[in-house]
Amino acid sequence: MESVNKATSRRNFLKNTTVATAATAGAVAGVGSLSAPAVLAQAPIVLKMQSSWPSSDIFQEMAKQYVERVEAMSGGRLKIDLLPAGAVVAAFQVQDACHDGILDAAHSVPVYWYGKNKAASLFGTGPVFGANAAQMIAWMYHGGGNEFYRELTQDILGLDIVGFMGFPMPAQPFGWFKKPIENADQVKGMKYRTVGLAADLFQAMGASVAQLPGGEIVPAMERGVIDAFEFNNPTSDMRFGSQDVAKNYMLSSYHQASESFEFIFSKRKYESLPPDLQAVLRYAVESASTANYALAMHQYSQDLDKLQKDHGVNVKRTPESVLKAQLAAWDKILPPLMKDAYFKKVVDSQKAWCERVVFYDLMNAPDYKLAYQHYFPGKINF
Repeated sequence: MESVNKATSRRNFLKNTTVATAATAGAVAGVGSLSAPAVLAQAPIVLKMQSSWPSSDIFQEMAKQYVERVEAMSGGRLKIDLLPAGAVVAAFQVQDACHDGILDAAHSVPVYWYGKNKAASLFGTGPVFGANAAQMIAWMYHGGGNEFYRELTQDILGLDIVGFMGFPMPAQPFGWFKKPIENADQVKGMKYRTVGLAADLFQAMGASVAQLPGGEIVPAMERGVIDAFEFNNPTSDMRFGSQDVAKNYMLSSYHQASESFEFIFSKRKYESLPPDLQAVLRYAVESASTANYALAMHQYSQDLDKLQKDHGVNVKRTPESVLKAQLAAWDKILPPLMKDAYFKKVVDSQKAWCERVVFYDLMNAPDYKLAYQHYFPGKINF
């Protein structure tokens, strides 16, 4: 009986202590009811982000992959309101909108603001010294690229932004043509859509260039404003309806061989966040980069197959003679651009990086084409 009384007494003590503690917490919080929570959940910080892509483009899906990772990694403390191109500003104006505080963030590419300074194109669509996009993102981290980017955006252009690069894009196709391109002379006089330094490149090859956002390309082709164009990849191109205005799709090109996404943030907004949330925004770029690349490999290959089988598109590799003409055009346009001290030091840094890194990669990489032909004989003919 004594043990039972002791157990009952202990339960009563614990019960009374719990009630007293809850009452004290409620009183301290200024809450009159014991049923009210002692701590109220903090509302998430919402960032308004606009992309440079139509809502139907796979790039918008890739931007969503970033948003999902930010929200999960922050435990719901950060929310991103992702909007498509044109929702607040035009596709090419997202950087200015972040600088002005109209947007908190943007998902775009540096080449879209190359009109402010041609060196912008060096962060994704510059000259090709043998490196692919993954190797050029590595240059951003270990070759000085991140500091060069900060210097251009903040010191030279005076922009109140911070930015990070992610998703090493596969080299962009030469483009869509009414007739297959068999030699560089066919480019002369052509009205061609591209952006950034690629515009200078094609002008050097004799083309007339129009720089248009993705959503305006096919209508321009239909109206005869352009004769040919490139955008980025089989999935985006197919969703734009490229196959409805041209049937010759040329893969492999040096005009935009190593582009990446640019994640832009208002510097004031970014720096107003706690350090751990700044880290989430930064390192979620690296996480999304892997997710973006995985999605690209799956979707681009699947849609290239559909273009051929379902839409009768003639898919060919760009002839080596045209690739050599592109390299000659790069050699032509670079010297005058390198009279600018900043442009020159960035290009010199990239060349030094590529000489070392690409040498290692070419020496180390096995012949993947040989292995492919071994297991899938007759599939490719180049």
